[in-house]
Amino acid sequence: MGEREREHVRVAVVGSGFGGLGAAVRLRREGITDFVVLERASGVGGTWRDNSYPGCACDVPSHLYSFSFAPHPDWPRTFSGQEHIRAYLEHVTDTFRLRPHIRFDSEVKRMAWDGERLCWDIQTSSGNLSADLVVSATGPLSDPRVPDIPGLDTFPGKVFHSARWDHDYDLRGKRVAMVGTGASAIQIVPSIQPDVSRLTLFQRTPPWVMPRVDRAISGAERWLHRQLPVTSQVRRGLLWGIRELQVQAFTRRPNELGLVEKLAKRNMARAVKDPGLRAKLTPDYRIGCKRILLSSTYYPALAQPNVDVVASGLAAVRGSTLVAADGSEAEVDAIVFGTGFHVTDMPIADRVVGADGRTLAEAWKGGMEALRGASAAGFPNWMTIIGPNTGLGNSSMILMIESQLNYLADYVRQLDVLGGRVALDALPSAVRDWNHRVQERMKRTVWNTGGCTSWYLDANGRNTTIWPGTTAEFRRATRRVDLAEYDVLRPPAASPAGRQSATKAEVDA
Repeated sequence: MGEREREHVRVAVVGSGFGGLGAAVRLRREGITDFVVLERASGVGGTWRDNSYPGCACDVPSHLYSFSFAPHPDWPRTFSGQEHIRAYLEHVTDTFRLRPHIRFDSEVKRMAWDGERLCWDIQTSSGNLSADLVVSATGPLSDPRVPDIPGLDTFPGKVFHSARWDHDYDLRGKRVAMVGTGASAIQIVPSIQPDVSRLTLFQRTPPWVMPRVDRAISGAERWLHRQLPVTSQVRRGLLWGIRELQVQAFTRRPNELGLVEKLAKRNMARAVKDPGLRAKLTPDYRIGCKRILLSSTYYPALAQPNVDVVASGLAAVRGSTLVAADGSEAEVDAIVFGTGFHVTDMPIADRVVGADGRTLAEAWKGGMEALRGASAAGFPNWMTIIGPNTGLGNSSMILMIESQLNYLADYVRQLDVLGGRVALDALPSAVRDWNHRVQERMKRTVWNTGGCTSWYLDANGRNTTIWPGTTAEFRRATRRVDLAEYDVLRPPAASPAGRQSATKAEVDA
């Protein structure tokens, strides 16, 4: 097939997690069927496919961690496990007939903007194609980050990341090192502690942990949600409203979180009687600066006699000996890294080449920024789901995803209204203005003032991850595309300049 004869689609969606599947559903609802979903793995689910470690579960209530357009009355627990969430995503895929659009084992290797044809040329591991519009839904929790530890390559035992769990390796009776104390680690530790001979936890920074009030949802509740769907909607609304009310403390009045800290310390004291261990586990930063973690089993597990907590990061590996930054050592048979993901330096950014020949990673070298969390200047007809400053510290990301799907739907409508071969490129000034407003609001939030170093911050110390407001505010901000914030691009033959700002008529349209 010649270069000009390659397959062309109207929209290419990258990824089949919540963001990608949601985008596919929304496109179908907008009457668009000429689209593909490019998925590098052999199944849907995104991070809920990849993370299958022991104890993996969501820390957002089930009825809030699902699409509003695909309610699920049969959640078995108030906080769902990984297997239930993945099954839900499979259900969404089948209910909305998305499988014919999905191309599995199709990892995107490169996508480059063609300014002559006004489309994206996409190279994948299963073939090449082009698309008028690209929706990047790879997500920030898709590529595991393993720190560069001197000597790690010489370790004779087993090494894997929590997001790439080796289910063929039996941890029973082994000496295991858990590196990291994030959301994955606090679920893994109590799940494997009873089975291993010794568990050594390497902790750089202790997390704030609150009880996880989880329970089975009764058959009567599920029956009621099936028979009267409005009851499920009310439940979801209450869960949403409570979290919206909490936002003020995180974004405007962090000092009000002191009471929550006292509750967290009381939770720790009930399970950890050793004052020395409590001292190791007590954070020295404001609660909420890092994500507040939920677990009722983490502290009890750490108090068990076969667990050692090293209040220092892993510094070096010498054979089977792990050396912490404080000089302490531990002999282990296996190392499990719970060290997070490439969030502010997403690998997909190296594979996206914009209008001026720069990659997205180069454009974002000083920090990620995108207009309304979706559009990057110089990357026409390219949108990202869960883009810069769209993350949340206390609520469900599905709410943010659905807001971005509203923006995507109106983006497509605007292209239709403009007509013909056309593309929209976010104005650099609009991106700067949006980012400036976000960063100004960020200054007084607990994420910037709480005294911690978190994965919310990039290499320059800027918070390019979190949204400093309510989900309702974000929904209002992404309800419609403002053409005044974009350049309208036409093919060179139709417009000698090839590039023009939106005219008043186009904006009014």
